[in-house]
Amino acid sequence: MTTGTITARTVVFHELGDPDVLTIENRELRAPGPREVRIRVEALGLNRAEALFRAGTYYYLPTLPDSRLGYESSGVIEEIGKDVTEFTVGQNVSTGPNIEMSAAGVYAERVVLPVESVVPRPEGLDAVTGAATWLTYSTAYGGMVETGGLHPGDHVLITAASSGVGIAALQTAARIGAIPIAVTRTGEKRQHLLDNGAAHVLASSETDVVAETRRITGGAGAQLIFDAVGGPGLAELSTAATHNGTIVVYGWLDQRPMAMPMNWPLRILGYANMELSATAAGRRRLDHWIASGIRDGVLRPHVGAVFEGLDSIREAHRLMESSTHTGKIVVKL
Repeated sequence: MTTGTITARTVVFHELGDPDVLTIENRELRAPGPREVRIRVEALGLNRAEALFRAGTYYYLPTLPDSRLGYESSGVIEEIGKDVTEFTVGQNVSTGPNIEMSAAGVYAERVVLPVESVVPRPEGLDAVTGAATWLTYSTAYGGMVETGGLHPGDHVLITAASSGVGIAALQTAARIGAIPIAVTRTGEKRQHLLDNGAAHVLASSETDVVAETRRITGGAGAQLIFDAVGGPGLAELSTAATHNGTIVVYGWLDQRPMAMPMNWPLRILGYANMELSATAAGRRRLDHWIASGIRDGVLRPHVGAVFEGLDSIREAHRLMESSTHTGKIVVKL
């Protein structure tokens, strides 16, 4: 049992806004209660959701003032509470599932979390790579396979393909034998996307995505569209789907209202990662999918940029909002 007061430098914000609203404050850390662990954080993995949350445009609003931030981190367990049997002191872990960011955001030197918010870090991953793994691959697998029903031989059109989830989606689709078609804004990242599993790369500023998808699929269209953008462009994008195809929307980079496509029959599903990870069985499937993919080398987490120290969090958020990076942004503590 740890004695004495423990404090941790913690990122908080007291008002909505751009990255400048983020501040770093010392916070006292309580001891882990029953079914809780305390983690010394080694690295943070940034997600677009956190920029939306900070700005007040996420699907739930922060509790202000004094909101915390962040889903994904990797670190080492320092202390366990009563009745914790899943983890041991000194174990390498990651965080991500079942976190309400206002109260339990992980942008901090140390955090106390329930065991349902902690997963084992796959063997062989260092802290930086570990922070770039769980949310991206769980979203890709959960959205495309569990929700979208992707099968070997299916064509899947993946928007925002150079993002962290986009790269994970390309690798995930390739691993199960599907045919991933990557959509990116320009052709600059073409080779990188091909290297990460894309069978085809479409630059939306240079080509007609729907027409090219139809050509690639012999006129049939893609069985699945895995979309991070939404907005009014969803209606046109949907015409790249096959008869009785499926669209899984997992993000809303375009904040404008979505238009309802009319090329029925068509399934349109919204994917929330927390639904699958809310159950022990769901977390087990996700953990085994990720760990086995890391072991066989097909799932290769891509870190696009590493920032040093918690004080760099504003700069890291600015890069994330610029969308000029490829893969995951990580802040190393």
